[in-house]
Amino acid sequence: MGSGLVALTSTALSWARHPTNKISSSYLFWSLCLISLGQGGYNPSLQAFGADQIANDDELPSTKDEQKSNKKSLFFQWWYFGVCGGSLAGVTVMSYIQDTFGWVLGFAIPTIAMGASILLFWCGSRIYAYKQDDAISERPSRDIVRSIKEALSKLMNSRITLPNNNPGVVELELQDKPLCQNSGNAKGLKEEPCSGINYLVENGKVVLRLLPIWTMLLMFAVIFQQPATFFTKQGMTMKRNVGSSFKIPPATLQSAITVSIILLMPFYDALLIPFTRLITRDKKGISVTQRMGIGMVLSIIAMVIAALVETKRLEISRKMEVLDPKLETEVPLSIFWLLPQYILLGISDIFTVVGMQEFFYSEVPVRMRTMGIALYTSVFGVGSFLSALLISLVEYFTSSRGKGRSWFSDDMREARFDKYYWLLALLSVLSLVFYVIFCKCFVSRSSDLDNEN
Repeated sequence: MGSGLVALTSTALSWARHPTNKISSSYLFWSLCLISLGQGGYNPSLQAFGADQIANDDELPSTKDEQKSNKKSLFFQWWYFGVCGGSLAGVTVMSYIQDTFGWVLGFAIPTIAMGASILLFWCGSRIYAYKQDDAISERPSRDIVRSIKEALSKLMNSRITLPNNNPGVVELELQDKPLCQNSGNAKGLKEEPCSGINYLVENGKVVLRLLPIWTMLLMFAVIFQQPATFFTKQGMTMKRNVGSSFKIPPATLQSAITVSIILLMPFYDALLIPFTRLITRDKKGISVTQRMGIGMVLSIIAMVIAALVETKRLEISRKMEVLDPKLETEVPLSIFWLLPQYILLGISDIFTVVGMQEFFYSEVPVRMRTMGIALYTSVFGVGSFLSALLISLVEYFTSSRGKGRSWFSDDMREARFDKYYWLLALLSVLSLVFYVIFCKCFVSRSSDLDNEN
């Protein structure tokens, strides 16, 4: 990512000196690609590595909250607090610098900050705690290839036999030995590591176990895309005046999400957690799955409020159109009516996003913690594509038949964002219902396994 920022700053500098240089466009594209690749690589790794620095006696995944310290929960909570603080500084301070002093300085400052952070991270390399699964081989690629060959050869040479005890029942059995036999201690595992194919199978089982919850969180990620798109377009048609001359940019309201997170995050620990401890009589207060569920409920309420505000805006717009069809599209409804939905989405982030980080980190083995954080980040990436797909489908069914008007018409007096918000709320409710059902089955099954052990 550092090299991408250096390339981006160099591109901006070249563009400032030679505005007609066509090579700068290609450099800009590749520098953005480097930044994207770097961010996708270091984000899950750094977050998982930071959480590993916190001492925790229970390294194995478990769903019993009373067996875990709340230190990890606090880490993810304040990690997200720092991310939101940096995001707020980016959209305020850096935007002002870029508009006032130019793109070169605006890109140079993050580049210098990234270089300083890399240097600081390197200086502390001797005092970091490095946690690794001893069962993992030092050369996993070679073991995986060897294990695939062994599995194929054993599969081809396996015998199919019938059981002798009950000739009336036909059962096929593969006469084979386990691909990996553990001796029961870490030393033995280290001396004779399990074959790579077995780790692939075990890792696949972990991912499949988390896949249902990952899928049910996608609708939250779809709602997460609305502030930067339809909320902003909705605000462009509303009254934005503050005083006689100043108009609020519609995109500025997106900072309300970040501000609400920064202001309300400390109250989560100071007020909500002690209150839930009294009710549940649990040291941790609420479980991670409950925390995510509360955030999903708040996001649904935000969509309902957004639909109601949009319905009100359309009613005023239609009354104005009846009086004067040539009147401008701006309606006499203050843009601050959008603040409740922004603030609710910020509060829902405190619950769901932080809960997702802790959940996907704690529900995987040590060797897969970076993969767990990657699963969390992939929810929002896939959710963005799902949002685009949903918009395309709605656009197709509402406009291509020629009978009705598109919900996403460029004319905001004809657009029906309210119906789209109701659709998102309905889909989120269905997702929440399946989430609650699955979490109950998930917790009960885990409790049964713990009782058996």
